Amino acid sequence: MKKAAYTSIVLITIIAALIYGQNLLVPFLLALLLWFAMHSLKRNLDKISFVEKHFPSWLKTFLSTGFIVILFIVVFQVLSKNISELSNAIQTYNTNLDVVIPKINEKLNIDLTALIKKQMGDFDFGSILGSILSTLSGMIGNSFMIIIYALFILLEESNFSTKLKVLFKDENDYDEFTTVSREIETSIGSYFKLKTFVSLVTGLASYTALAWIGIDAPIFWAFLIFILNFIPTIGSLIGTLFPAIFALIQFGDINPFLWVLVIVGLIQVLVGNLLEPRIMGSSMNISPLVTIISLSVWGAIWGVVGMIISVPVTVIMIIVFSEFKKTRPIAILLSEKGQIKNTSA
Repeated sequence: MKKAAYTSIVLITIIAALIYGQNLLVPFLLALLLWFAMHSLKRNLDKISFVEKHFPSWLKTFLSTGFIVILFIVVFQVLSKNISELSNAIQTYNTNLDVVIPKINEKLNIDLTALIKKQMGDFDFGSILGSILSTLSGMIGNSFMIIIYALFILLEESNFSTKLKVLFKDENDYDEFTTVSREIETSIGSYFKLKTFVSLVTGLASYTALAWIGIDAPIFWAFLIFILNFIPTIGSLIGTLFPAIFALIQFGDINPFLWVLVIVGLIQVLVGNLLEPRIMGSSMNISPLVTIISLSVWGAIWGVVGMIISVPVTVIMIIVFSEFKKTRPIAILLSEKGQIKNTSA
């Protein structure tokens, strides 16, 4: 009884710390992901024989870091330009909304849209768009701190091994910890690498479709689709609906809405059901039910960022829990088919 009470207290404390420490923890977590990207890029540079032989470690770190930072700057500049275009056209979108509602009601022979508008009050698309722009501005504002965190983690990287050897006096404990760390690094690295590729394909294909249809700021929506594709299950749905609804408001006509819904939706279906399973397979070893629960829990704690990291965090939990006899049943329940790595812990 006491053990259950202590466990409950610990869980509540951890959840409270995650919620109230969000402003500090989320940028640090994103910095860890950025460091991971820099570290992975550096390891890929080591695979080039000429670079491995003639480039010192500090230069490879500088090149990988510089590439990621420049990529960040370019992406944010392009996004800022697209956001500016959207901001300048807000009034037009609000006007089109008043035009499109009667058209939808006439075609569907219902008054559902007007009823929704009545229940919601005065629908101000500008405020919704402003909220999105504010969120992105927050990301841009935090990007400098995230980069600083990542750079300091890079500086500390050379001392990781020394500190771990001091921390783990027993050589077996040290070997076990490094083995688990490598397994986590391999699993998470593989996930983000493949998921980034799949999301990039989805984003580029969606950009082509949206530019052909004539959606304003197609790069912005393609980037949004790219980010949302990291969210399991519901990300692709939101990534399809949002630009489709925007097309409805932009053009004041239902046809562009249907075009976006069909074409972008088809891209999501093809990539999600044909390309992604072939590339990623079942390497993540997570139960679909656990994926949904993890998505809900982390989404409630950290919002969109929590949804994006829900799968990697669950993978880490499965790997760590599988290392210990008492927590191994939990790892089995979280896994896809109950198959985990056997250990003697």
